[in-house]
Amino acid sequence: MNFHLLPPEASAVARESDWMFWSLTALSLLICGLVFLPLCWFAIKYRRGRKVDRKLTAEVAMWKIEVTWTVIPFVIAMGLFTWSADAFFRMETPPPGAIEINVVGKQWMWKLQHAEGAREINELHIPRGVPVKLTMISQDVIHDFFVPAFRMKQDVVPGRYTTECFTPIKTGRYHLFCAQYCGTTHAAMIGWVYVMEPQDYRRWLQQGSPEPLAARGEALFHTLGCSGCHGASSKIHAPPIEGVYGHLVPLETKEFVMADDKYIRDSIVLPASQIVAGYQNLMPSFKGRISEEDLMALTAYIKSIADQTPEGYPK
Repeated sequence: MNFHLLPPEASAVARESDWMFWSLTALSLLICGLVFLPLCWFAIKYRRGRKVDRKLTAEVAMWKIEVTWTVIPFVIAMGLFTWSADAFFRMETPPPGAIEINVVGKQWMWKLQHAEGAREINELHIPRGVPVKLTMISQDVIHDFFVPAFRMKQDVVPGRYTTECFTPIKTGRYHLFCAQYCGTTHAAMIGWVYVMEPQDYRRWLQQGSPEPLAARGEALFHTLGCSGCHGASSKIHAPPIEGVYGHLVPLETKEFVMADDKYIRDSIVLPASQIVAGYQNLMPSFKGRISEEDLMALTAYIKSIADQTPEGYPK
């Protein structure tokens, strides 16, 4: 039986995370030793009843000692902080070319959608050596997407998107857990992450000829009647969706907001919260009428036409 103190290091950040963990552990043990070993020695040497010289017989520059044991730990702590902060920002910043996968947590399963259309439940297939960006949201309560082998753990919150970025470096099958108690069957909210060679991953994506996520979003755009107001031939004065994603949108409050995933979702479920300048509050709310998976599909469609110019607008 093989015993491992820590899970395998299966992501690019895992080894660095382990080094930080062991560095903090070693520093904590060192500080404990420097404090408690002299404490125990003095408690024994100067215990009650023992005849020892308890008078200060030598002049000691206490300020030098105070400065030393303040400055050295401060420098070490700031070094560890800088190291961990740099690693954190690299983890939270998706590199160019990252695969984007949507994750919806619900009691008690993980539902995952690939941009190419593949959909999974409690399983995630990804290629080795390729950056991955997860966009996650919960359908009900707070969950936590946790893959120990990747040293990656991120809260999945209802009504708000959270993201996590990582690069798998070792093929294999790795545990997926929910690390936040989410109800009576929380312990069963588990799954597997499969890291595959890139060519195997491409073959896996082609199984069943799934409909791309953006195409499904376009179909929903027409089925739900969105094209009746936001379409090019619509008679209703509604903001165009072509070319909006990734750009600043002026609001009636004279503020500007970035048209990202959150903005698109809020515009669908909370349309009155951010009225585009020059338009009236006419759009009905789709809150409770559309699933989180469909919201992500609509966002994927709007993202896919981010480089288009609305009809009637200057090129």
